[in-house]
Amino acid sequence: MTALLLRDLKLSIRAGGGALIGVLFFLTIVAVIPFGVGPDLALLSRIGPAIVWIGALLAALLGLDRLFQAERDDGSLDLMLMQETPLVLTVLVKCLAHWVATSLPLVIASPLLGLFMNMSETAIGATMLTLLVGSPAITFIGAVGAAVAVALPRGGLLVSILVLPLTIPVLIFGVSATYAAVEGPSPFLPPFLILMALTLFFAVIGPVAAALALRHTSD
Repeated sequence: MTALLLRDLKLSIRAGGGALIGVLFFLTIVAVIPFGVGPDLALLSRIGPAIVWIGALLAALLGLDRLFQAERDDGSLDLMLMQETPLVLTVLVKCLAHWVATSLPLVIASPLLGLFMNMSETAIGATMLTLLVGSPAITFIGAVGAAVAVALPRGGLLVSILVLPLTIPVLIFGVSATYAAVEGPSPFLPPFLILMALTLFFAVIGPVAAALALRHTSD
């Protein structure tokens, strides 16, 4: 499992620019917002957490279609299906590697973009914390879409269409927790705990559903 994790980290970083492409896309989304809403710093500060979360969500969707594509192309997907290691565990490790290579850089870059949106220190810290907790759920959800579309020649758009509606609850509670943190610690905990519960839920359901989809695709 350790060898698979390291292998997938290398592939995720090399494929299409890896983390750099995601961070640049994230930066582009957040950077164009002030041109649309104007130079109102109070407005930018108010909508900043939502914009950063939306940008991170869209950037996290990049590359999800390639989660199992390399194994499909070189034939190692069939070996994954026949090996003694449970396929669910293999999918879980691949999701963790993908999150570390693509989503974790977005979490690290979020404070800089928070400053760009004139967000307060509390809002920046809350946004980074909620992204750290909520972004794995996006990867686990995306694994299911990637497994469904792995046999399609151009499955990238299909993966985004399948995954985006399912990530809306993660977005809602991530943004709600961030806004609640600005008001005080008590309103912050309920949406943050729900966000944690969503991540744990999809950490269990996502790999199982993705493994079933991969087996169905191979058949």
